[in-house]
Amino acid sequence: MKRSMMKSSTALAVTLGLLTGPAFADMEAAKKFLDETIERSALSREEQEAEMQFFVDAAEPFKGMDIKVVSETITTHEYEANVLAPAFTAITGINITHDLIGEGDVVEKLQTQMQSGENIYDAYINDSDLIGTHWRYKQARSLTDWMANEGKDVTNPGLDLDDFIGLDFTTSPDGELYQLPDQQFANLYWFRQDWFTDPELMAEFKEKYGYELGVPVNWSAYEDIAEFFTGRTIDGVEVFGNMDYGKKDPSLGWRYTDAWMSMAGMGDVGEPNGLPVDEWGIRVNENSQPVGSCVARGGATNDAAAVYAITKSIEWLEKYTPPAAAGMTFGEAGPVPAQGAIAQQMFWYTAFTADMVNDSAKAVLNEDGTPKWRMAPSPHGAYWKEGQKVGYQDVGSWTLMESTPVDRAKAAWLYAQFVTSKTVDVEKAHAGLTFIRESTIQHDSFTERAPKLGGLVEFYRSPARTAWSPTGTNVPDYPKLAQLWWQNIGDAMSGAKTPQEALDSLCAEQEKVLERLERAGVQGDLGPKMNEEMDASHWLEQEGSPVAKLDNEDPEPETISYEELIKSWQ
Repeated sequence: MKRSMMKSSTALAVTLGLLTGPAFADMEAAKKFLDETIERSALSREEQEAEMQFFVDAAEPFKGMDIKVVSETITTHEYEANVLAPAFTAITGINITHDLIGEGDVVEKLQTQMQSGENIYDAYINDSDLIGTHWRYKQARSLTDWMANEGKDVTNPGLDLDDFIGLDFTTSPDGELYQLPDQQFANLYWFRQDWFTDPELMAEFKEKYGYELGVPVNWSAYEDIAEFFTGRTIDGVEVFGNMDYGKKDPSLGWRYTDAWMSMAGMGDVGEPNGLPVDEWGIRVNENSQPVGSCVARGGATNDAAAVYAITKSIEWLEKYTPPAAAGMTFGEAGPVPAQGAIAQQMFWYTAFTADMVNDSAKAVLNEDGTPKWRMAPSPHGAYWKEGQKVGYQDVGSWTLMESTPVDRAKAAWLYAQFVTSKTVDVEKAHAGLTFIRESTIQHDSFTERAPKLGGLVEFYRSPARTAWSPTGTNVPDYPKLAQLWWQNIGDAMSGAKTPQEALDSLCAEQEKVLERLERAGVQGDLGPKMNEEMDASHWLEQEGSPVAKLDNEDPEPETISYEELIKSWQ
């Protein structure tokens, strides 16, 4: 999710008038908002006003209520908290406090509310990675049921669920919608197109490696390119061939659960997630019940593909990455490529696009504002097979908890719909560049802006976008399991354990959580039903995941030209 751990702020939805008297809520405030803030929209002005009228009318019973919602700190949510929340209060009379905190803190608050039943926040924007948790525990409201029943009177008739591009990721296997997408971003490959197309560098690369410098299709080529650029001086700057981070911190866990393992080739074929074994290495049975994480139970968290995934990331961090990166978190490492010394990054979140095109990114922008960089699909590892998950997509989504009183949930639901509405979404997307609606992606303003966004618009307009997906439903308790990843992989990053030792420990600890859930029975028929342990050979001799070590983990390197790649997106 991901995720700036660096900032914490609160946006209070108050206006000058609210400081001295009751909230002013009517269509005059709505028209003022449209005049001053909404320059671009998927709706006509008449349609915008009709949508605003719905919010004015539906909010009438909740005027004067103080509602608290929370999200992680990224540009999109800053825009909501600082621009849209005050507007919503002025239009509806509902006083919104939109807290911005670290993603790990969001998960912690949500977990506390689940465990205590105390209503800490009236709504959460939390990752759809928790879909398996919400589906099994039933502590989040089914929005399918909510919109048809208790929340029907506060559901926008113009919500247009079909326009949302990420509903598959927030829907459980039984067809219930549990979360409403608010922002989406993928992890893609980022590279300096100006350097990759420099004739002298291209000739030198081909002379040394015997093939064309281009977008790497596999990890073998990525490694060659990383080696080629590291230590080179370009435009007076010492260059590195890789960027990453390695601090033992919650964001280190996301670094690996966000599809790094499936990109290496761990897990099974399947979209949006591998089945029966997913990118966390968790195996489920035919009833979607988790049955194991270690190879001995048919899981893959500690199989050869997983060890390869961790080994390569550590090797590249040590050999081809700025030395300071080993002590960085996600939020600290994210802005580094914009400083102009990084040639490529395999695992780059498009949430950083907004920071890559502003004034602080002049080192990677041409004089006309077009980028010197591009984004492309990430290469895959030696164990990867056609049909496996190719990358991760974060889908931060609105979630209403059952422990939130109905009136408060209704007021929060109105705000959730306001900040995702067709009226505001194009403008919000220009601020944060995290698309959630098809109508926004296809808007003319993004056709005009596309040349300055390095491939982002082309990616989201292509069918390929659906191949990047969040954590799926194999993970039965995201908060409990996610914390195990950064703690154990941190031991491998520091050298305290070998990758194999760290992953053996990780899968064993995941199974302890699964066993506790099975004994407690709190997830009913959807909860874990653990396999008996068997000799690893039983599973390794079968088709699919887990897998044994390959004789050759360094296949023939392969690259593709960016122009040819873009054609596949069109």
